[in-house]
Amino acid sequence: MEKEVYRIVVPTPFPVGDVNMYIVKGELLTLIDAGVKTEEAWQVFQCQLREIGYEPSDIEQVVLTHHHPDHVGLLDYLPDSIPVIAHPKAQPWISKDPKFLEWHQHYFEQFLVECGIDAAFLPQLPKLRRSLRYSCERSLTTAISEGDRINGMEGWAVIETPGHAQSHIVLYREKDGLMIGGDHLLAKVSSNPLLEPPEIGTWERPKPLLQYNDSLKKLLSYDIAKIKTGHGEDVTDVPELVEKRLKKQHERAEQVLEMLTQGPMTAFDVCRHLFSTVYEREFLLTMSETIGQLDYLEHIGEIMKRKENDAYVYEAVRW
Repeated sequence: MEKEVYRIVVPTPFPVGDVNMYIVKGELLTLIDAGVKTEEAWQVFQCQLREIGYEPSDIEQVVLTHHHPDHVGLLDYLPDSIPVIAHPKAQPWISKDPKFLEWHQHYFEQFLVECGIDAAFLPQLPKLRRSLRYSCERSLTTAISEGDRINGMEGWAVIETPGHAQSHIVLYREKDGLMIGGDHLLAKVSSNPLLEPPEIGTWERPKPLLQYNDSLKKLLSYDIAKIKTGHGEDVTDVPELVEKRLKKQHERAEQVLEMLTQGPMTAFDVCRHLFSTVYEREFLLTMSETIGQLDYLEHIGEIMKRKENDAYVYEAVRW
């Protein structure tokens, strides 16, 4: 049955490298994820699609595992008439909702001051949304969530797996244990739980690393034979890899805890120590990693935070 699922690999301008897209032959010809918006990706996509006997006009619907630019960009090359199906939290990102983007900027300016960044330095930071030029400007046709079935994809169920993105879902076919997993669990590299703002007008932000850990553990309740991933090769040893990822993440958190036993630090202080050579270039990525470890340590009771002036300071509890 796996012959019904075809992988298409297109290049991206991002450090992660190539991204995987999938064609699923069912009642409707379905594209899972839509690459990145570059002319090179579009040409490669068309070439590989023709190799399996199809043209872009044959695609009858697109399902997105999440909203990141390297998974949605080619929607702008596909006909507007093709339905787009994803988690509702993908909508403001893929449509580039102006109110949401304004809120994104406003929220993170306030949040980064709380992380210990001098407000005077904020204009010098890399644009937090610079990667969106590789995204798309489309709207959802259908919103899907936990347990939903997708028209034209008989036997596939939707499983919510927030963490890497708030909109992240995977598709699972129980009859043969096949999963199309987006970026949730990758074979060779850890998936980064990325910071996102809360819903417009609310200030309680999601804690993506805690969500991601829960979503990883959620996989253990399914009989998964293989995960077709968003980057790189398939994953077949799911329980072993989940445990490996969770163990590695705990070890990284212990490194942060060791730093905090030397004295209180802001999140930005921790980020600069952890990623001294890359934090300026990969600011959102490194801050997401840092905040994730701090959220985790706070969650398990190893650290606490207190506000000093405008910023939060973290300190180890037992030292």
